[in-house]
Amino acid sequence: MSVADQILAVNNDLPIRTDVAVHSGKVRSVYWLTETDSRRLIQEKNYDVALDTPLAIMVISDRISAFDCIWHGEGGMKGVPGKGAALNAISNHWFKLFKEQGLADSHILDIPHPFVWIVQKAKPVMIEAICRQYITGSMWRSYEKGEREFCGIKLTDGLEKDSKLPHLLQTPSTKGILRDIPGVPAADDVNITRQNIVDNFAAFNFKSIDDIALYEKLLTEGFNVISAALAEIDQIFVDTKFEFGYVKDRNGDDKLIYMDEVGTPDSSRIWDGEQYRAGKIVENSKEGFRQLLLKNFPDPDILLNKDRMNEREALARDNELPADVLLAVSKTYIAIAEKITGKKIILSENPKQEIIDILRSKYQLID
Repeated sequence: MSVADQILAVNNDLPIRTDVAVHSGKVRSVYWLTETDSRRLIQEKNYDVALDTPLAIMVISDRISAFDCIWHGEGGMKGVPGKGAALNAISNHWFKLFKEQGLADSHILDIPHPFVWIVQKAKPVMIEAICRQYITGSMWRSYEKGEREFCGIKLTDGLEKDSKLPHLLQTPSTKGILRDIPGVPAADDVNITRQNIVDNFAAFNFKSIDDIALYEKLLTEGFNVISAALAEIDQIFVDTKFEFGYVKDRNGDDKLIYMDEVGTPDSSRIWDGEQYRAGKIVENSKEGFRQLLLKNFPDPDILLNKDRMNEREALARDNELPADVLLAVSKTYIAIAEKITGKKIILSENPKQEIIDILRSKYQLID
């Protein structure tokens, strides 16, 4: 069996019963279950949600996205072996830790397979909640050019590249295009201030102004829980993106939860502690792949400049990356997942068939 066969690249063609179109994102696909199947599973599995809660099957893939494009490799490699299983295993580990430590629940109700989550419908807070403990990446590039204010927070002069910030920063941006919010451009991924959120909390889908403080608390506490756990395996939690949403509990009351993924190499920067102390940056996250792309294409501006998206998409479409590049990414993802969880990541020989078999036999979601 070739490595390409072990990669789950297409995840939106499973024969799961649904009466709406499958939503396919860069990495995950979402299958909304029928009302009948949602109710049946809630009762059969005793999920802690109201009986009329819509449920979905969320299937991760091994696709790799960087700079808002999907990349592929030679020899039919349409993704990174083990990436999907590694991402889910890491997220599952942190979500469980959050719940054990009394932070908040997540949208996940059940994990039928390493590639699959059963999730409850959440109303997303329209914020990419970003936490930074070190100055690097886009923030450093702006700081180096003389910028000192980020999302309404002023930084002092004299900071050095990749150094620890004086305190943990929350630098939120918009999730999707939000219109008619004063002072916030109608574009995706625009930096916003805390004041923007306070002045327009309903436009960001907060139920009350008090929930802004709760979201900030969950963001900081979640970051600190992961940071402390990573420090125990000599890894540095540099920065990360969290997402939040509202669901209803069994009694129909709203609660703010973590959603999407947390503390993964896709949503975070993670550095090796020993190498950092020796003055080197070794990325145990997707950032290493991004840096490789920036170094290897002659015009890095195509990857960084949002106005050159057409050229960027052509670059990703027309360039087969060397197999060893994707295998190196695979090694990084699997190694950090095994370090974090303390468990082996097993590569499936036929992930798609495994998913179909489990969802048919144990969940009766496939005819």
